Amino acid sequence: MNKDLVAIFEYLEKEKGVKRDVLIGAIEEALRIAAKKSIHDVGNVDVTINAKTGEIEALVEREIVQEVEYPDEEISLEAARELDPDCAIGQWIQVNVTPKDFGRIAAQVARQVITQKLRHAERDVIYEEYRHRVGELISGTVKRKTRGGTLIVDLGKVEGILPDRFYPREEAIQVGDRVLALLLEVRDTENGGAEVILSRNDPKIVEELFSQEVPEIHDNVILIKRIVRDAGYRTKMSVSTTDLKIDPVGACVGVRGGRVKNIIRELNNEKIDIIPHSDDPITLLKNSVAPVILKKIEIDDDNQRIIVVVTDEDYPIVLGRKGINARLTGDLIECDLKVYKSSDYEKQAHLLLQELAASDDPLLDEELVLSNANQLAISSLKEAGFDTPRKVLSHTPHHLAESAGLTIDLIEDIIEQIKKERI
Repeated sequence: MNKDLVAIFEYLEKEKGVKRDVLIGAIEEALRIAAKKSIHDVGNVDVTINAKTGEIEALVEREIVQEVEYPDEEISLEAARELDPDCAIGQWIQVNVTPKDFGRIAAQVARQVITQKLRHAERDVIYEEYRHRVGELISGTVKRKTRGGTLIVDLGKVEGILPDRFYPREEAIQVGDRVLALLLEVRDTENGGAEVILSRNDPKIVEELFSQEVPEIHDNVILIKRIVRDAGYRTKMSVSTTDLKIDPVGACVGVRGGRVKNIIRELNNEKIDIIPHSDDPITLLKNSVAPVILKKIEIDDDNQRIIVVVTDEDYPIVLGRKGINARLTGDLIECDLKVYKSSDYEKQAHLLLQELAASDDPLLDEELVLSNANQLAISSLKEAGFDTPRKVLSHTPHHLAESAGLTIDLIEDIIEQIKKERI
């Protein structure tokens, strides 16, 4: 036990940062309580552990008397002089009351205390070394994997936890793999310890990777304005620059894509869209879907929604797998985004116009007068026979444009003006 204790002290001191005197003090305190329970007829007992040898002694102070009346407080002069020949009546003397089986008791207590102290020591190490690093990238080796898929990562002095919901399932991370993750938080546990929570899903990990890879971002010459992510599938990031001579998108991509390729590789081939930032959501929207051209953009302020129409060919590109690309674009512009195929939108719009044209509103049969529309276009429609709002709404934009010799854009603008005034 003595040699084992010394070995434990040395290991914990070197590897875990637990000071020997702190550990010994805790074990001594626990053994004092154990000694009172295991040693009969004893008063205040003091337990000491030799830091170098690991020897354990249970000592009590007793008053030297001629005749003992209180055995747990007194000792006879004759018995005392066996310990100290020069002692005298009235003095106090320390008496060793260590029981024969105290080593077994000490081993049990020491094990419990060491476990508790180790937990607290690791918590202190975690707080000291990791709490101020929240939001930074940290790497470690996967030590084990729980049944639920949570990864336990060896970070050196402590272990980090990478919950299964915090990394893409597409990443087949195995025990022994080196993993780079974001230090998400340091939190207390119910048993008095602390744990380091890691994440590979948080958008911040992409930001930190770009900060490491692109010096201009680290130096705040290029600013990451917004970043949204569906981990394992796609990231969209808008960037701007404080130096107009620098192309922020080009700097992030790097020569022949070298910079962004390193990040894509680290994120297991996740797609990354780097977009010129604009405070105007419509401009940012157009930048986000480029090179796709949006045929129509409608802003629904009541529902905080933007409706866009794209060609049937571009629809799958803008929508993305399971609608993820459109959702991320909406998150980037901070608005709900609804994407329509051109063919579907025209059918739906035509049905709505037919419903409006079939209504009983007598104003639809009055002369076509729109103050905010192109007056030459209005004149052309009247000359072609479409001289009332109902006649305009009863035909398709293509038929109206062809009959009046106007562009589709002009016709659609006139129809929108009629809808605004009549709906």
